[in-house]
Amino acid sequence: MIHSGRFGACLLAALTIAATAGAVAQEQRPRTVEPAPDRRADEGDGPHERLILRGVTVIDGTGAPPRGPVDIVIERNRIAEVRSVGAPGTPIEERRRPGNATREMDLTGMYVLPGFVDVHAHIGGTGQGTPAQYVYKLWMAHGVTTIRDPGSGNGVDWTLSERRRSARNEIVAPRIFVYARPGAGWERGPINSAERAREWVRWGAEKGIDGLKLDAHEPEIMAALIDEAGRHKLGTQAHLSQMGVARMNALDAARLGLGSLEHWYGLPEALFADRTVQDFPADYNYNDEYHRFGQAGRLWAQAAAPGSERWNTVLTELRDLGFQLNPTLTIYEANRDVMRARDAAWHDEYTLPSLWQFYQPSRESHGSYWFDWTTGDEVAWRRNYQKWMTFLEAYKNQGGKVCTGSDAGFIYKLYGFAFIRELELLQEAGFHPLEVVRAATLCGAEQLHAPKDQAIAFGLIKPGLLADLVVLEENPLENLKVLYGTGTVRLDEDTGEVVRVGGVRYTIKDGIVYDAEQMLADVRRIVQEAKALEAR
Repeated sequence: MIHSGRFGACLLAALTIAATAGAVAQEQRPRTVEPAPDRRADEGDGPHERLILRGVTVIDGTGAPPRGPVDIVIERNRIAEVRSVGAPGTPIEERRRPGNATREMDLTGMYVLPGFVDVHAHIGGTGQGTPAQYVYKLWMAHGVTTIRDPGSGNGVDWTLSERRRSARNEIVAPRIFVYARPGAGWERGPINSAERAREWVRWGAEKGIDGLKLDAHEPEIMAALIDEAGRHKLGTQAHLSQMGVARMNALDAARLGLGSLEHWYGLPEALFADRTVQDFPADYNYNDEYHRFGQAGRLWAQAAAPGSERWNTVLTELRDLGFQLNPTLTIYEANRDVMRARDAAWHDEYTLPSLWQFYQPSRESHGSYWFDWTTGDEVAWRRNYQKWMTFLEAYKNQGGKVCTGSDAGFIYKLYGFAFIRELELLQEAGFHPLEVVRAATLCGAEQLHAPKDQAIAFGLIKPGLLADLVVLEENPLENLKVLYGTGTVRLDEDTGEVVRVGGVRYTIKDGIVYDAEQMLADVRRIVQEAKALEAR
């Protein structure tokens, strides 16, 4: 997805060829959203010298089953110990409990997971009217403690500044990894040669970016970008758009060393067995987003059949190359059921009016192509998902890495809520809930640390790692819906009443305990104030 506001349809084409002067010019002059305000004194408790979370059940992120009750000891910003203190259904063995706490939290019966990692998370946009505070708190309230901003659409310097502020916990925000589009932020002309591409990568490395967000670049430029990024231990992710995929599909890019694929563009093309280009209608125009997304819904049908020789060959080679997939299933869900996405329960209280307006049918707002979305379009996309999910399940089962990204802020998808929906969709694809949790935690952590040749600093509940945790009262393995900020409904068998349960109780980042409901209340206030201002 393109992180931008009302730039017009012509810019959509320009961004697909980042080597052009127009694309570089747009990247040099981003329209930024409002940075987050400084963290208030009443936001977050800690870090503490020795915080102990008492009596919890741990889902550690490795894929191992839950265990508890345990006490988790956090010293300042790191997990110091995870100690078993008894067996379910029996009294806690007090003699086994760690002591000397400077702060204790009795969380008996609650569940604790590693903080979630969203590897495709744009920090708002001016077209959507979404200030950073609004975006950050929606993520944090849903347990997202680390994000990767693909493209840094608010500007490289802006995103680097927010990364520093988040690292120092001066703002309420997830940890930020900064990935930039080639040409972004500098004034030395377009990226129109391999040498110029290498020069920009060196410049970006000196600036301190974490990696590159790539698109439909010329093959020799793509090769130079990926190679130079590797030399400087920068990560690479790519949206291989239709404007370039005929010359470089996912397998081609993986062979060059590309780290991860965003969405799935380039993957069906790698699976073509009886054609070399997508079966575009004669009147297709990529700048018309109804054409672009309508026809994308017919693309997986053109790929080789599951289990075929071509299918297995591509899957195996991608796995052996260590290629990672970030499917962002959630962002395209409206294509298979627009009413579900448009009428989601959280829009009324949590979606800013400016963002709601951005979603409406428009020739300018990216992903707002609902002019005449038909039953046929939805049926095609449902079939698209079936085959796409079949590949993801097979890839995971053969050892391939599938991580979680949301790409929220477009196509009726709201920050935080969209991430939880991504977890549900992975379960629909065949992932066991424990595999879903691993994709949302350890997989993302490994993806972000691997380019730097570093051991993970978060992503598991393990002594020595950063204390990034999600605490909730309900068992998410039983029902992932309990992770939504709005919770889920359940029949109370004792009273016969339908009640709403769930929602993250606390999000802990760097040992600082944040009240998820307080963050959601802040978001509701931001939305209410925006609606009141609009009504004047």
